[in-house]
Amino acid sequence: NWYVCEHKGERIVRIDSAGNASVLAGTGQTGYSGDGGKATQATMFDPHGIVITAGQQMYVADTRNHTVRKIDLKTGLISTVAGTGKAGYLGDGGPAVKAEFDGTFAIDVDPTGRNLYIADLGSRRVRKIDLKSGVTTTIAGNGEKGVPQDGADASASPLADPRAVAADSKGNVYILERGGNALRVVDRKGKIRTLIAPAKSASGSAAMTVVPDLNGPKHLCVDRSDNVIIADAENNLVRKYDPKTGRTVTIAGT
Repeated sequence: NWYVCEHKGERIVRIDSAGNASVLAGTGQTGYSGDGGKATQATMFDPHGIVITAGQQMYVADTRNHTVRKIDLKTGLISTVAGTGKAGYLGDGGPAVKAEFDGTFAIDVDPTGRNLYIADLGSRRVRKIDLKSGVTTTIAGNGEKGVPQDGADASASPLADPRAVAADSKGNVYILERGGNALRVVDRKGKIRTLIAPAKSASGSAAMTVVPDLNGPKHLCVDRSDNVIIADAENNLVRKYDPKTGRTVTIAGT
């Protein structure tokens, strides 16, 4: 099966191997309801992203509800795993269901299935939820707008606008900044580095820049070889960053 997250349709649509479409979640109406029941009867508010684990659990970035919802693909039931429905920034060190987020724009689960990462755009932070304990922490961003210094502690550093997040098999967490037109990475030690930056920016260098500059990139994912795939939205391109070589190539679009 494959799935379509309908941002303005307020639904998640499933398409099977024969090409048949059905609604997995959402009524098509804007709202925040349905937890504990069938996902088809639930309401969402501008969901922007989904991720599915090996255990057949789908997580949904329910963006304007400032939450992450979970749909059990075996039972069809929906629940909230992060956020209260209120915009804000609080709750680190405690249960994710009591934490506040400000625009959950993108999410990812690492290959171990243990950690869920959230691009908490309005808070200018990236948050992590331990799916076993349910505890949330901030792994990048101090709430200030700016460019982080290479090698600095990620959680104490500024970010421009973390729009998307993805984790690889080595414990690295990649952060894509839409307005900053940059790709950054947080390593296993919690240190942040810039990998792609605008040529004329303070952090830009020959090793970090690409032609053309990223332009309003909105989403990213990590493939099975740990390459980073970037939806370079305003350039109408799909691009691939190879962490082994540091090179970025265009793989789709003119």
